[in-house]
Amino acid sequence: MADRGSKFWDRIARRYAKQPLANPEAYLQKLQTIRGAIDRHTDVLEIGCGTGSTAILMAPNAGCYRAVDISEKMLAIARAKAERAEIDNLVFEHAGVDDLALESESLDVVIAMNILHLLRDPNAAIARIHDALRPGGVFISSTVCLGDWLRFMRYVAPIGRAVGLLPVLRVISADELEAAIQGPGFTIEERWQPTQKSGVFIVASKAMPPRKRSKPNDDN
Repeated sequence: MADRGSKFWDRIARRYAKQPLANPEAYLQKLQTIRGAIDRHTDVLEIGCGTGSTAILMAPNAGCYRAVDISEKMLAIARAKAERAEIDNLVFEHAGVDDLALESESLDVVIAMNILHLLRDPNAAIARIHDALRPGGVFISSTVCLGDWLRFMRYVAPIGRAVGLLPVLRVISADELEAAIQGPGFTIEERWQPTQKSGVFIVASKAMPPRKRSKPNDDN
């Protein structure tokens, strides 16, 4: 069952879909990085896909693109957009991260744009993502780190959540985010933040297994 927070996102879905990008240039740069990580043989998962903007732009570059979100109304908008774009390798799925079916080492790239700070347990989600990626796989995320500039939200967020004005909101710092991503074993390859109030964009990789040493030839 999807997170109860779906009611919040269902309520604002139409308004959310009409919002302009806060920083179009930064978004385009992030898309360029994502595009460089995928090709027609890549299995991609995007969590928290919202109304599907990133998925629709990136799916034509991938082999199989699976995009999930907890809001059915967000997904309805996303599916309509994908149908108009005639994309046939993109599947939208109604699911929260906690109940998402993931096989170990089944994915090449996982994308999490503006979602980790909206999860009940980001650390657990990152650990699941690490397990689901194949060796050498890539985890790409952009995360709002309110803990670096809006610390009082640690106290406001639970109240806003209780009265239905805010979704689940984790007030974390960029350092805490990095530690959470490195925790399961990811190596951070790139970290970029356009401004202090922008999301922290991180590209992380899952290590390849060590090569087995060949046995010496006893006949020599």
